[in-house]
Amino acid sequence: MISYSEYLQVAESAARIAGQYQKSRFASTLNIEMKGDKNLVTEVDKESERLIVEHLLSHFPGHNIIAEEGQYLQSGSNCRWIIDPLDGTTNYAHGYPWFCVSIALERQGDLVAGVIYNPVYDELFTATKGGGAYLNGNSLSVSTQAPLKNSLLGTGFPYDCATDPANNFSSFIAFQKSARGIRRAGAAALDLAYVAAGRLDGFWELKLKAWDVAAGVLMVREAGGMLTTFDGSFYDIFNDKIVASNGLIHDEMINMLSSVDYVTLDP
Repeated sequence: MISYSEYLQVAESAARIAGQYQKSRFASTLNIEMKGDKNLVTEVDKESERLIVEHLLSHFPGHNIIAEEGQYLQSGSNCRWIIDPLDGTTNYAHGYPWFCVSIALERQGDLVAGVIYNPVYDELFTATKGGGAYLNGNSLSVSTQAPLKNSLLGTGFPYDCATDPANNFSSFIAFQKSARGIRRAGAAALDLAYVAAGRLDGFWELKLKAWDVAAGVLMVREAGGMLTTFDGSFYDIFNDKIVASNGLIHDEMINMLSSVDYVTLDP
């Protein structure tokens, strides 16, 4: 049986291929399409996905693929790659240098390998099940910052926040008043990688997709962090509400989310 590290090596090379392509096109003229009022997609997203999928399937031709931009036939394989070819597309399209490639492998329902690559800073975050989390080969662990009032958090807002009351505004205000600070950088995969690296102490968001979180979830777990849904129950990557933390502030985050509705009734 192929080891987790062998899967990881292939994912790393796929992420670097896509990341270097993204750097080569960054701040150039792009063809931008809309997937909604605010949700963008560019030809760089699509070409990055093609490069990643082509590379993965050249090594593992029988594996399944779930990715943000395309539909792929599903075989009977127990291995499934979960791909966000360019997380932070809005940033990328505006020339804002904060975006990444996110690739994870799920085997028999378990996340076993994950890569998040920030090509601007050449930071490669990696993790394997039971093997720890790393940044450019250096071991990662979550922060020891506590309580919540001394913590730096990350979050984001859904694309439909102007029209759907489930917009995270109330929760944001509550955390802004209670934490040391909040960052809203626009790439959830990097937010999760930063929790794993101890650069953020916690993160919460809603309406994310599996490809946004899969690699980051594995990294947080392997770095010693905690992940749940908003109510503190078990989190899986197809749940649309995520809380990730260093574990020390997790109860405070859950209590905050339970005391302040993330739905704004009068936006």
